[in-house]
Amino acid sequence: MSGGVDSAVAAARAVEAGHEVVGVHLALSRAGGTLRTGSRGCCTIEDAMDARRVADRLGIPFYVWDFSERFRDDVIEDFVSEYRAGRTPNPCMRCNERIKFAALLERALELGFDAVCTGHYAILRDGENGLELHRSSEEAKDQSYVLGVLTADQLAHCLFPLGETPSKALVRAEAEARGLAVASKPDSYDICFIPDGDTRGWLAEKVGTAPGEIVDRSGAVVGSHDGAHAFTVGQRKGLRLGVPAPDGKPRFVLEVRPVSNTVVVGPREALAIAELAGARFTWAGTAPDAPHEEFACDVQVRAHADPVPAVAVVRDGELVIRPDEPLHGVAPGQTAVVYAGTRVLGQCTIDRTVSAVPAAV
Repeated sequence: MSGGVDSAVAAARAVEAGHEVVGVHLALSRAGGTLRTGSRGCCTIEDAMDARRVADRLGIPFYVWDFSERFRDDVIEDFVSEYRAGRTPNPCMRCNERIKFAALLERALELGFDAVCTGHYAILRDGENGLELHRSSEEAKDQSYVLGVLTADQLAHCLFPLGETPSKALVRAEAEARGLAVASKPDSYDICFIPDGDTRGWLAEKVGTAPGEIVDRSGAVVGSHDGAHAFTVGQRKGLRLGVPAPDGKPRFVLEVRPVSNTVVVGPREALAIAELAGARFTWAGTAPDAPHEEFACDVQVRAHADPVPAVAVVRDGELVIRPDEPLHGVAPGQTAVVYAGTRVLGQCTIDRTVSAVPAAV
């Protein structure tokens, strides 16, 4: 129970369905003064109190479990190390993978619980070869992307009561009707452990600053920076380039090279990616029948991006994905989730990309 409206209604529906429900809020920070800033952040003191009030209203036991050390090691430190390596991590994916459906689920099973129930918008269905994870009925709120890291064993111990709900407005209306005080509470967004939204400043404190060069694709120096970690692939603003492009068009970050502390920029068309691959891949349920042979799929590289038709194959220890049309602004460290229709097949953390545009352009 995060303290938001989705998990509150999910808990209410689980109670109504006849399950023996216990509310658990995760304490992910040991900073006692951690407070919510508007819609930013989650898992704060206010959120814990909101969750407790909902549990009291539902008449279920409520506990706060301290996972702050695990969260620091598995999510925050991973976030910092990925940026140090010049990659663009997704901390929500790591949190789902290593905290909510690993650490939390492991403890729950040890204590005799059967499943972890959350307010995620996704659907579990029995397929011919086992349990399948599918998109929710509401595409605008669908959260199957961030659940793409879950394995078959984890899915077997999950409940997602909101998956079939057509809209978030209906969830809020249900919370209001049930007398839950969080009915109109704003959704949280941004990175929960950077509640003020200043990711660049937060990283500067953790990683430090070091002057470096900004170069174009030919290697010519066109600007300077205070730390490569502050840049992400696809970034346009804040580059402060001293040399304009020959064609006068804006330039974008194409690559971050942490070893040399160099940022590479170029034209927007150079962001087009023809292939992406990752060695850290998993299947959400049963693997494709012949993953070492090319299979058709859709690929999604951001939580709110549109899926794109593609072909994928497991080759040389990597999940290799080739979209039918080039993708733009894809960075190592992001997560690529592959689908078959509405079904989540699996995911990989992107290790490398292949540009669709030769470097001479």
